[in-house]
Amino acid sequence: MNKFYFLLMCPNCGNKMKYHTTTIILSGKNKRCVYCGKSFSIKDRVVKQLLGP
Repeated sequence: MNKFYFLLMCPNCGNKMKYHTTTIILSGKNKRCVYCGKSFSIKDRVVKQLLGP
């Protein structure tokens, strides 16, 4: 099973965090920031795709 890793940036505090998923489709998925607690849409905040864990 393939896993895809992304580097995200929080729109509220600007901190970066990793996100992994088994599908490349990012529309409709949300993540909560581990630093400030704000929820945001993943597809709008991707900085880059990472190669592995």
